[in-house]
Amino acid sequence: MQDDLKPWLDAHHAEFTAIRRDIHAHPELGMEEARTSALVAEKLRGWGVEVVEKVGHTGVVGIIRGKRPGQRAIGLRADMDALAIHEQTGRSYASKHDGKMHACGHDGHTTMLLGAARYLAENPDFGGTLHLIFQPAEEGRGGALAMLADGLFERFPCDAIYGLHNSPGMPVGTFATCVGPMLAAADHWHVTFRGPGGHGGAAPHLAMDITYAQAHFVLGLQGIVGRNVPPLDTAVISVGHIAGGALESCNVIPSELVVGGTARSYAPEVRDLIERRIAELAELTARSWGCTAECHYERGPRALINKAEQVEVGLAAARAAVGADSVKDRLRPTTGGEDFAEMMHVRPGAFMRIGNGVAADGSFHGLHTPKFDFNDAIIPDGISYWVNVVDQELGSGWKQPA
Repeated sequence: MQDDLKPWLDAHHAEFTAIRRDIHAHPELGMEEARTSALVAEKLRGWGVEVVEKVGHTGVVGIIRGKRPGQRAIGLRADMDALAIHEQTGRSYASKHDGKMHACGHDGHTTMLLGAARYLAENPDFGGTLHLIFQPAEEGRGGALAMLADGLFERFPCDAIYGLHNSPGMPVGTFATCVGPMLAAADHWHVTFRGPGGHGGAAPHLAMDITYAQAHFVLGLQGIVGRNVPPLDTAVISVGHIAGGALESCNVIPSELVVGGTARSYAPEVRDLIERRIAELAELTARSWGCTAECHYERGPRALINKAEQVEVGLAAARAAVGADSVKDRLRPTTGGEDFAEMMHVRPGAFMRIGNGVAADGSFHGLHTPKFDFNDAIIPDGISYWVNVVDQELGSGWKQPA
């Protein structure tokens, strides 16, 4: 299938770089990806790909049917949304929308899948059906669940699904994944403490001080990890927001204070435990200081679990793209989150990391930071990976199960 892939990539690299930078300059938050979705649909149709729009609100699915016999179908997925971050890259193609930027590389993910779509539309030398899934709202706005609720796999059946994400700090030309747990369940919570408040200077003894309650609550959170979660299980609880009172009135003990944060875990029973214990700790701490607490816990994407069969496919595809020495098969799991896990809960799949690069001194700009930028040099490797996945699943690399 791929005798002409390398020269094809060389010939089209500049074109796909321009597409990536155009998407980067026009970032859109989750469920607002109107321009990006329209661009994706337009490009796909221009290359002869069948397109279905508005899947899960702003999602797009492209369909390519191989010219050889075959009943198997697979899905390749890329995310399209940006983040609410002020860009500080200084690039000529920097965000034109202040307060929004592609700080996670979804512009690159979309571009690499578009590149694979074009090549495979021109060279459908495989058997079966390929579904190209362009997902909205990966960054905490429920895009995967929205596509599933819209009948993603009923309308576009897939025997297996694959995802790809860039990783700053990993060298260009490398790939990595692992069998089993790879990314954690990512939940959000907030607690609202309430009390009568009062004068913090003249009559603090008459106030029910909710600042005491929140301070003990924040300290107690780490006791959940240290004394409730089994030592060999993974859990993270972090506070990312505390708000109460007014800076202009520092002598006033506030009557309402909000504490919010994130919780990460792998095991479902640990996730249940964390949700229960945060609520219990908030209620009991508030009661001990004569005030009240209202806890809200919102579950995000579940833990991402790679299936062994699909990992082997991904590893073979990556090795074909960059060579065996540049592919790591035992990537250490992290507590990052990824809502592709919701799709992988319904269909077996594998998630792969592709190196976004690292400077000679070992430095790099991390994901979700104002100076991050997707590395256009890795676009050909990403396209090659996708083409190789299709070759492994539906083309010459496919092996009849024993």
